[in-house]
Amino acid sequence: MTELILSRLQFAVVSSYHFLFVPLTLGLSVLVAMMETWYVRTGNETYKKMTKFWGKLFLINFAMGVVTGLVQEFLFGMNWSEYSRFVGDIFGAPLAVEALVAFFIESTFLGLWVFGWDKLPQKVHALSIWLVAIASNVSALWILIANSFMQEPVGYVLRNGRAEMTDFWALITNPHVYYQFPHVVLSGFVTAAFFVMGISAYHMLKKNHLDVFRRSFHMAVIFGLISAVGVAGIGHLQAMHLVQTQPMKMSAAEAHWETENPAGLLLYASIDQQGHENNAELKIPGLLSFLSYNRFTGEVKGINELQASAVEKFGPGNYIPPVTSLFWSFRIMLIAGLWLVLIPLLGLYFYKKRSLDKKSWFLKVLLWTIPVPYIANTSGWFMAEVGRQPWIVYGLQKSEAGLSTSVSATSILITLVGFTLIYGILAVADVYLLLKFIKKGPEDTNTEETLKSGIKGASLWT
Repeated sequence: MTELILSRLQFAVVSSYHFLFVPLTLGLSVLVAMMETWYVRTGNETYKKMTKFWGKLFLINFAMGVVTGLVQEFLFGMNWSEYSRFVGDIFGAPLAVEALVAFFIESTFLGLWVFGWDKLPQKVHALSIWLVAIASNVSALWILIANSFMQEPVGYVLRNGRAEMTDFWALITNPHVYYQFPHVVLSGFVTAAFFVMGISAYHMLKKNHLDVFRRSFHMAVIFGLISAVGVAGIGHLQAMHLVQTQPMKMSAAEAHWETENPAGLLLYASIDQQGHENNAELKIPGLLSFLSYNRFTGEVKGINELQASAVEKFGPGNYIPPVTSLFWSFRIMLIAGLWLVLIPLLGLYFYKKRSLDKKSWFLKVLLWTIPVPYIANTSGWFMAEVGRQPWIVYGLQKSEAGLSTSVSATSILITLVGFTLIYGILAVADVYLLLKFIKKGPEDTNTEETLKSGIKGASLWT
């Protein structure tokens, strides 16, 4: 394999593994803050048990996320030095703000929250976890501002072969951020909601601490339903935006080869990268136009026309991303999204009917649904990043131009294998720690010891 393929694969492995922890951090921090707020307001010890139990799991996830995220910064300098040279002045600014402001607040107040139980006033202690939750999501905002420049460059000028920032305000108000940030954050809320619902279902099946896990489920199912509907809504708006700014990405995700008005949506098709199709296809007339313009008429440009336009604008080359993988990743995301709306609807119905404890089949479904948000998140990011190819910065720099020139394929392969093995060990450690504290339940709620165990387990293999 070439240096380009190996470098892309290595970054995909590192970032995909790291992103397993990010959505849960975004959502679970908010849920834990809500639980402690209810404890402070009501004085009900059940909410304190809930806060400490779910806080333990949050700490383990947070510690592992920090450890796995550090490698990404090094990859920019090792494998993608030409990219860093080209866009570093712009890409580095929001990342610096994220580290110096958001992560600083997040880590500082997390320490206060962990070690401040029964030492700080209750309201101050609750405020600490709220600041952790807010800072976690603000941290995501700054990272997505950086990523959005790669998707939709704004506020820059090309000078001496480099992209230089001319308007910081344009960078942070990039239209792409308006859609990407809420989509990512709400996806994190959904991930956390199903994490809480699934583990609550496990304990309800075991008839353990029903007071804690019924309340946990109730809070999570409402949180999850609102968030899942929000993800669907903002996802539709984001798709409409991408039709205007990255039409090739959307056409590739739909395997839409020829320009049509109105354009139908393929539910299934047998396709290849050259656009050949057989008769095994199922298309809904006008639906692609609706997804693109909110009406059942409207021209949607096909891949062939977009390729010709790109050649005319940027010169000879293949500007078509991998159609087959994008086509199916988009559908996996959509199917998972529909499932994540249906399940909390049923869960809320059963809860209101006071029949949830009797629905053992549904509790088992909840338990096995925990991985579904992770599948949806990964599929969505695959579409976002792979769908941008061959560009690393859309319309400005191709991926091959951002690659380091002095790194050999052999060294990349060695480090790729090394990272994969290390991350595999970390995955085992993470699952072990989570299962250990999940099975213990809310009785053993020493948050300080949990943090030490989580950090020790995360750092043991690094």
